[in-house]
Amino acid sequence: MKIGAPNEVFPGEDRVAMTPASAKDLQKLGYECVIEAGAGLSAGFTDAAYKDAGVEVVKSATALYKAVDFVAKVRPPEPKEIKHLRDGQTLISFFYPGQNKDLMEAANKQGATVVAMDMVPRISRAQKMDALSSMANIAGYRAVIEAGNNFGRFFTGQVTAAGKVPPAKVLVVGAGVAGLAAIGTATSLGAITYAFDVRPEVAEQVESMGAEFVFLDFEEEQQDGSATGGYAAVSSPEFAAAQLAKFSEIAPDMDIVITTALIPGRDAPKLWTKEMIASMKPGSVIVDLAAERGGNAEGTVKDEKVVTENGVTIVGYTDFPSRMAAQSSTLYATNIRHMMTDLTPKVKDEETGEEMVVSQTPMPVFEYQPAFRSFFENSALVIIASVALGELGRMWGIEVGRDNNIWAAFLDIGLAAILCWLAYRAVSVFIDRRLEEEGGEAEAEMGG
Repeated sequence: MKIGAPNEVFPGEDRVAMTPASAKDLQKLGYECVIEAGAGLSAGFTDAAYKDAGVEVVKSATALYKAVDFVAKVRPPEPKEIKHLRDGQTLISFFYPGQNKDLMEAANKQGATVVAMDMVPRISRAQKMDALSSMANIAGYRAVIEAGNNFGRFFTGQVTAAGKVPPAKVLVVGAGVAGLAAIGTATSLGAITYAFDVRPEVAEQVESMGAEFVFLDFEEEQQDGSATGGYAAVSSPEFAAAQLAKFSEIAPDMDIVITTALIPGRDAPKLWTKEMIASMKPGSVIVDLAAERGGNAEGTVKDEKVVTENGVTIVGYTDFPSRMAAQSSTLYATNIRHMMTDLTPKVKDEETGEEMVVSQTPMPVFEYQPAFRSFFENSALVIIASVALGELGRMWGIEVGRDNNIWAAFLDIGLAAILCWLAYRAVSVFIDRRLEEEGGEAEAEMGG
C-alpha cells in the first residue's frame, strides 16, 4: 500500500506531513511512500533528499491522489482537494470535524475515510500521536521568540560599564503545553517569568521551571483537567471577575504578556482588556496565541501585528508552527508515523513470540505458495529434458516406445508441461493483480 503527502495549498503554510526520515520509518512498516514535487522545499527538505530516502516524487497533486491509499496532510483539505479523494482512500490531517461539518460531509460523499489528528485523545497511550501538543509546544516557544523580536530590550538583566539593565518581566497566561513551553523559553533567556492558570494544581510544575505562579485569593473547586480532555474547564463568572482584577493589578509591571487560553471549538475568552493594555508601558509586547478564535486580548487582529496608541505591540499571528517549518514538520511527520504504526496490523512469530509488522506490499505468488514454486522449478527441468530428448529422437530416428518411438513420448510430455506452465503463469499474474487491487486481502485468503 502507498502513503503520500501533497503540497499544502493553504496560503503561508510551509509545513509538510512527510519528511525523508519519517518516510524511511514508514517503509519499514511495508508502505511505499510518495511525495508531490516541491512539497517539502519550504520546510527545508529537497526532492533529492526524498529520492535518496526511497520516496517516489510525482509532479502533481492529482497524480499523487490517484497513486496512494493514504493521504497525509497538515491543514484541513480545501474543497478542491476533497474532490481528489476517492472511495476507500484514507485522509490523515488536522480536520476539526466539529467546526467543519460541510467538509466532513463532502469527504463522506467521496467515500473517503478521515482520521482527524486534532481528535487524538490526550491520554498516555496516545501521546506519541498527539499532534496538537506537538504544535502547541512549538507555538509556545516561538511566541517568546516573536516577543523578543518586537521587544526593544534584553530579556536578562545585565550590569555593564554603561549602567545596569533590568531584566524583562514576562507573564504567561495559561500553563498548558504552549504555556509551559513559553515559560521554559522565557526563563532560559533570563526573564523574570510569572504564570497564571485556572488550575492551581499546576503551580508546582510552573515553579519547578523557575517561574512564579500567580495565585488568586478566591475559593472555587475546579474540574480536573483529565475530565475535560486535558484542557482547563470554563470558569464561573465570579472566578473570571477575580481573575481580571488580578490581571489589572499586575499589568503595569509586565513588559511581555503571552496569552494561551483556548479550548478547541470555542471562542477565546477575553482575559486582557483595553484598560489593562492602556496601563502597560510603551514598548511592551502582547503575543496572543488564541488569535485564531478571536484572541484573549482586546484589540488582537488575526494574522496581524498592531501597535496601540500608547505604544503596546499586539502580535496576532496564527502560523507560529509554520514559522518553524523544519521542526514542526519533523514532529508532525513523527506523529503521523506513530499513527500508521498503530493502524498497521501485526502478527506474532510462532518461534520467537515477537510481534512482526504484516507487510502491506503485495507479494508474488511464489512467496505465498512454496509448494507451487517447488513443483514448477522441477517441471522446468522436465520441460528442458523432454524437449531435448524428443529432438534427439527425431534426428536419430530411434523407434521405440509409443508408436515405436519413445522420443515422441518425451516430446508429448514436454509439450504438456509447457501448457501447464503457461496456465500457471496466467493464474499467478491474475492473483498478483487482484492483490494489488484489494490491498493484500487476497494474499491472506491464499495463505489460509
